[in-house]
Amino acid sequence: MSYNFALIGVGGYIAPRHLKAIKETGNHLIAALDVNDSVGILDRFFPDVPFFTEFERFDRYAEKLRRLHKAQRIDYVTICSPNYLHDAHIRFALRIGAHAICEKPLVLNPWNLDALQELETEYGKKVCTILQLRVHPALIALRDDLRSQKTSTKHDVVLTYITSRGPWYLTSWKGNTEKSGGIGTNIGIHFFDLLVWLFGDVVKNEVHHSGPLKVGGRLELENAHVSWFLSLDRNDLPISATENGLTTFRSITVDGKEVEFSEGFTDLHTVVYQETLAGRGFGLLDARAAIEIAREIRVSAPRGISEESHPFLRLLEGA
Repeated sequence: MSYNFALIGVGGYIAPRHLKAIKETGNHLIAALDVNDSVGILDRFFPDVPFFTEFERFDRYAEKLRRLHKAQRIDYVTICSPNYLHDAHIRFALRIGAHAICEKPLVLNPWNLDALQELETEYGKKVCTILQLRVHPALIALRDDLRSQKTSTKHDVVLTYITSRGPWYLTSWKGNTEKSGGIGTNIGIHFFDLLVWLFGDVVKNEVHHSGPLKVGGRLELENAHVSWFLSLDRNDLPISATENGLTTFRSITVDGKEVEFSEGFTDLHTVVYQETLAGRGFGLLDARAAIEIAREIRVSAPRGISEESHPFLRLLEGA
């Protein structure tokens, strides 16, 4: 069975993965929206789709389709808009009688999830999100291995994610904490989801450093102590990365052993779509823990660097 999709934010960085997923799962894109008109990527996937730069006209078109025969209605709205607009665009999807598939973070604040849960019930439609690391084969294998271990000792985990960004980042909406949620939300949300998925609920959440380009701290989870560091500063890249011309460094170690999951990232959206369309998608409840962690990081004052802090933070403080 194929479905009709609309896509909000088709000019964004992540939109091509969604276009690819919609195409590869045998579905149709019948409307697209972005305030910017640099959307030539549509020609590669859905060259004949009606495109809008004004939400009001897009809304009117979607409403017109809703009143036509069922075969012409929008079944799913994919949302790739800036983070602070996700909540409103999810509500739009539900209002026109469509399910929502929204990029991370689903919303910026956990209480928004409560309202969306009520709207799901009211409209009889589902809100799903993209937690693609949960379908990564290497990480599924790691989770299975962790669950098979019989130990009362918590694992020691170190998470490092450095992805260099130029001055444009802080000038764009992504550099506006009220719109993006800050680094912990914008680039950390899927890692925090992964950590909870692997190691259980949050016991304690401490922020040891917080700035416009980098943030780090320590999480105590049910089954792990996690030191984490996120940075947009290319000066934080390890020499081994810069010598190889890399602009991103991603590392997770569990008890000193590196977890390798670099391969296969670009195909994971399609897998999530397959699961979602089969009724096994990731919903509001799945998204909550990481959103709560990210918000707490955003509003917490740094506690200062400790001996247990991430190695990058200790270097940052000259320790």
